[in-house]
Amino acid sequence: MKKQILVLFSGLLIAAGCSSNKKSNPIPPPQQALLVFPALNALCNQGTPVAAGESSVTFKWNNGANADSYELNIKNLLNGAVTTQSATGTQLPVTLAENTPYSWWVVSRSDKSILTATTDPWKFYNSGPGTVNYAPFPAELISPGSNQSVSASNGALTLSWKGSAVDSGVLTYDLYFGPASNPGLLKSGLMASQYGVMVSAGTIYYWKIVTRDANGNSSDSGVSEFSVN
Repeated sequence: MKKQILVLFSGLLIAAGCSSNKKSNPIPPPQQALLVFPALNALCNQGTPVAAGESSVTFKWNNGANADSYELNIKNLLNGAVTTQSATGTQLPVTLAENTPYSWWVVSRSDKSILTATTDPWKFYNSGPGTVNYAPFPAELISPGSNQSVSASNGALTLSWKGSAVDSGVLTYDLYFGPASNPGLLKSGLMASQYGVMVSAGTIYYWKIVTRDANGNSSDSGVSEFSVN
């Protein structure tokens, strides 16, 4: 009897050991989608007019591996408003204002994972009938980032940004900078996309960039702030 109990107990240990060695298969996270249309920095003139000053644009992207659904995000670069819509397919028509610059990006989601994957944003210009030239895209303020706390070497700091336009041509920049929430003009007609400024520790600064092209068009980045520690 003791021998039988010992054999049974040994069998249970072996079964438990085999069970503990089993590895669960990891759930693959969704991968980034591939943006297709509207193209990067493109003039979108394929929208379908739906009302005065509005047209329907069909956004398209390619599948992201392991994704079950997508979140389409569209940002109006003039007022900063972001709209979000869900889709199970890889295209979605959206009504947009004409003669307006936008950026868009897609988030891949999976029903089996809490992880997501987000594309880089693409800018485009939704044109309207009769438009001959287009304002440049609002500059992207790169450094310092919004609400960032930074250190300055000997009180010197370099502001940097990125500008782009639908039309090819020379862009110039007006830099507004200072400790007031509505900063004044510091330097106009800049050709480079960076500029050195002097700052003081313990101070909050505000800045923005107005981008201009050779046709007299302009765009405003909106004000960003940062603090110096």
